[in-house]
Amino acid sequence: MEPCENILFNKDGFKFVCIKKNNYKLTFGMNNHNIMLPKIVDFSLIKLIYDLNPDVYENIQIEQLNENEAFSTMLMKHLFEDLGLPQRYSFAHITKTANEKQITFVTQSIKTHRPEGIPEDAELMAIENMEIICDIVSSHVVNFNINIIFDNSMNVPSFVEKIIGVILNKVFKRVKQFIENVVV
Repeated sequence: MEPCENILFNKDGFKFVCIKKNNYKLTFGMNNHNIMLPKIVDFSLIKLIYDLNPDVYENIQIEQLNENEAFSTMLMKHLFEDLGLPQRYSFAHITKTANEKQITFVTQSIKTHRPEGIPEDAELMAIENMEIICDIVSSHVVNFNINIIFDNSMNVPSFVEKIIGVILNKVFKRVKQFIENVVV
C-alpha cells in the first residue's frame, strides 16, 4: 500500500492524518480537574457521542454484553447524498481492555449479517480494525490515539477524506467540550 502521510485536519488539538490508503489516525487530549476521567472512559461514551451529535447520527444502539464487550450499531445521517455517495452505517463488535496506564477499545465490523432497522440502500462502513488507545496521563488527563483501518472494500475518495476530518473534529470536539466542562 502506498503511504500518503497526509495531514487532513489539524486544529484545536485535533489531528487527523492519512497514514496510507484506508488507514487513518486521529489524536486529541481531554482534561478536567473536577472528575476522574479514566472512570468515565467506557461504553457510555458511545451514547454520549450520539447524544451530542444528532446532526451526524440518525440512530445508535449499544448492546453491552459484559464489562469488556459490546455490539454497536450506528446509522449516520445521509451526509453525502448530494454527492451521490450512499448513506453509511457501522455494525461492530467492540472489546475493551484496561490497566492503570491505558484503556483500549478494539472495534471490528460485523459483516455476517445486517442489523435490523438499517435502510436497504445504506452501506456498511467496513472497519477492518479500529483501535482507540486512551493513555491515562493522570486522573484528570487522558490522551486519545485512534487508529482506523477500513476494509479494502471501502473506497474513500480523497475529497471525502478532508470532509471526514471536519466531521470527526466536530463530533469529538463536542464530546471533549462537554466532558471538560463537567463540574461536580
